[in-house]
Amino acid sequence: MGEHLIKMPDVGEGIAEAELVEWHVKVGDLVREDAVLAAVMTDKATVEIPSPVDGEILWLGAEIGDVVAIGSPLIRLKVEGEAGASSESSSAEKASGSPARTEEIEAQADGAVKVPEAIVERQAKSAPPQPTEKPQAPPAKMHRAPVTRAEGEKPVASPAVRLRAREAGVDLRQVSGSGPAGRITHEDLDAFFTHGRQSTKAPGLSQNTSVEHIKVIGLRRKIAEKMAIAKSRIPHITYVEEVDVTALEDLRAGLNASKRADRPKLTLLPFLMRAMVKAIAEQPHLNAIYDDDAGVVHQHGGVHIGIATQTGSGLMVPVVKHAEARDLWECAAELNRLAEAAKSGLASREELSGSTITITSLGAMGGIVTTPVINYPEVAIIGVNKMVVRPVWDGSTFIPRKMMNLSSSFDHRIIDGWDAAVFVQRIKALLETPAMIFVEA
Repeated sequence: MGEHLIKMPDVGEGIAEAELVEWHVKVGDLVREDAVLAAVMTDKATVEIPSPVDGEILWLGAEIGDVVAIGSPLIRLKVEGEAGASSESSSAEKASGSPARTEEIEAQADGAVKVPEAIVERQAKSAPPQPTEKPQAPPAKMHRAPVTRAEGEKPVASPAVRLRAREAGVDLRQVSGSGPAGRITHEDLDAFFTHGRQSTKAPGLSQNTSVEHIKVIGLRRKIAEKMAIAKSRIPHITYVEEVDVTALEDLRAGLNASKRADRPKLTLLPFLMRAMVKAIAEQPHLNAIYDDDAGVVHQHGGVHIGIATQTGSGLMVPVVKHAEARDLWECAAELNRLAEAAKSGLASREELSGSTITITSLGAMGGIVTTPVINYPEVAIIGVNKMVVRPVWDGSTFIPRKMMNLSSSFDHRIIDGWDAAVFVQRIKALLETPAMIFVEA
């Protein structure tokens, strides 16, 4: 029997390290060749690491959330054959699709793999402490059992105890005494403060003092980092406007009822995307990326709309590229395809990058008003709030209308408040008169 060391493979993209986000095995597991051992994350792409050989897991060299350098020892297996066998190159090829460097493993005289000192030190720190003899606790102070008081019997207590009880709002008839003849002592009062009042609560109500320590890893850590950058570097201005979408909803229902079988069902978002394309044509500086380190605004001709999408792993932003070249149905089809890819974890790095402006929507959970965080380094984000039927005054009477708010944020370093208002008002006009969305200038 021998031992086989798997190192962190080169997963491509020119990176020097990757974050370990999931172990699929544990020490003692028997694995087959090509079985998935672990998953690592680079940016928003997750890569699985397969086993190049059959064997038994002897050692795992990292914990979930650790950032591991390429080429660092990751897993050691017991395999059939000579000691010191290496499979780093084959593991790298399977994880990244390209050959990786092959490094020989130094072996001790007895055939065991030599583990780097940093790993040995880490294992020593993580090893459970050796049990030691538990010191004897000092004998507890003798205390008499509480005496049950007969119905209507007055409690016996010293003036000092009565004063404490009165100041604390405690009825001494509820307190059991452990002193001579059932006298209530200060210790009895202390015990009542600690336990007696809890016993008067309804059954099932008790304090929960547990604390769960959850390490922020993987996509959640990257979301946290990006949100922190966005809020610390971008001075946000948020503009909220209500939109009457009654006519738009009537149009949407009619188009869905008469659509071809090969066309997707329309939601509100494709209409909003087309409205944004027309509004951006009039204010192209909102379709931009701001490199604040270089002090340069990169204004894009192509409208690449990011769609904030909630997935089981966290928030992702797949991107509908060149929305200016897509009609209503094409926007809807691409939107559905990207949302499904993101939710199933199959979205590529290309599909999750390159946006120039973003839409965020919580659907029916959208609330009345939100304050969206800009998708850094963009300069604008459009937030969709929930749709509700409200009475609206038309000049002579109140009529029911379908109303929805747009809550939009802008980078105030680049976008003035006036420009932000003009942009949102233009989108509002297009959505309230949806036929204008289809009229070419």
